[in-house]
Amino acid sequence: MSTALICSEARLLIPALMFIALVVAAVASLGTPLITSVATTFHVSLDSAQWTLTIALLSGAVATPVLGRLGAGPHRRATILATLAIVVVGSALTVLPLPFAWLLVGRAAQGVGLGLTALMMGVARDHLPEERSAATIALISVVSIIGAGVGYPLAALLAEFGGLRAAYGLGLLVTAIAFVTAWRSMPAAPEGRSAHVNVAGALVLAGGLLLVLFLAGERSLWSRHLAVAVTLAVAAVLLLCVWTVYELRTKTPLVDVRAVRHPAVAGANIARFVGGSGMYLLLTLITRYAQTPHSAGYGFGLTTFVAGLVLIPFSVLGFVAGKLTPRVRERIDGPLLLAGSAAIVGGGFVLFATARSNLAELLAAMGVLGFGVGSFSAAMPGVILAVTPKSETSSAMSFNYVVRSVGYSLGSAIGGLVLAAGTATGRLFPNDDAYTTAALVGVAAMAITTMAGLALARRRSPETNPITAPVGVPGLGRSSRTGS
Repeated sequence: MSTALICSEARLLIPALMFIALVVAAVASLGTPLITSVATTFHVSLDSAQWTLTIALLSGAVATPVLGRLGAGPHRRATILATLAIVVVGSALTVLPLPFAWLLVGRAAQGVGLGLTALMMGVARDHLPEERSAATIALISVVSIIGAGVGYPLAALLAEFGGLRAAYGLGLLVTAIAFVTAWRSMPAAPEGRSAHVNVAGALVLAGGLLLVLFLAGERSLWSRHLAVAVTLAVAAVLLLCVWTVYELRTKTPLVDVRAVRHPAVAGANIARFVGGSGMYLLLTLITRYAQTPHSAGYGFGLTTFVAGLVLIPFSVLGFVAGKLTPRVRERIDGPLLLAGSAAIVGGGFVLFATARSNLAELLAAMGVLGFGVGSFSAAMPGVILAVTPKSETSSAMSFNYVVRSVGYSLGSAIGGLVLAAGTATGRLFPNDDAYTTAALVGVAAMAITTMAGLALARRRSPETNPITAPVGVPGLGRSSRTGS
């Protein structure tokens, strides 16, 4: 197949890529509004029910780099279809009247779909005209973020009126449609590609990521069993160090670590990690604050469904920013866009810290967050892919999404720790001042992200076209010289 489809085929492919990216993100977020319903339906604790969200994030983080490597090879279409089939089966397990353990298995299978976002970007870069692929990749990045804002209120509404199974039934329906869409629209990868999954490297990385995300999600472990938590943290660091050394030495790396060392790629991943932790922190702070009952002395006591509606400004303005960013990108360099977007999110933190006495102010803060996150997500792929060969698109973006997952988990953990520290003994809810403290932490995180973007803009050399770059261009790594 040629590198560019005819216009009519491109028009069909673009919405298919968007839809699949949106579906996998929305389905993975189904765990958030349904935690209470899971606890009551299955008669488990809220901590156990929380695992319906955590396990999806864990499986997504582990599967993403493997899928990214498979997506760089000749079997990308088969990889996409097989992954969506796993997500559909997992969705069916969440709907069937099975024990709680099977629900967790189903949620883990749904989380695997999070790795498809990077593959959608690879398809766009390979099969769309160059002038359309950049804008499409930016929007794919954005819809993978705002999917939560779409899935949250829908799932909460269905759970409120139709029960837990109805909410999970929505996931089954849309994932089945996504599978059919992929079957009909996904083209085969260009000829001449090769990709080998290094099983040993994948297992070591999976072990390290599982420990990191587990420790970020299990905040009580740090307060009740500090020695165990520290031991696991040391083990995680050692596993990730071993993985890095192994990737540098092997001829078939899961992630081209040498390419990650390029200033543009390294800077973008640092910004993604720190910025992602701050962005997810503000999202959780606003939604938790909105649902806090009036008896706490603050909050609005919103139901799960109404609290989900608070995410609408996040999704709408995030999508608007995603549409505008490619045009702005023609005039402003990518790292400067990252810095500006981080500053906007920082403004959302300031707004939340200083003005949250009425619901309109929360909606405003959520809108500012959405616009900042949308522009940040839309600008990110351009910074990384400017120095990445086409064949490595899925792998490079997969690594970036793993970094994002870890950053999100860190943001959630930081928010939980700060609010827990601000909760008086015998009280169920934290003091209002604890939210201000958490917001100030977020301001610091976004300031660091802004400075990282500005530093990257100052150090960055003129963008290199990875397709026409001469052999030995620094930072393109092994794959740019071999074409694999």
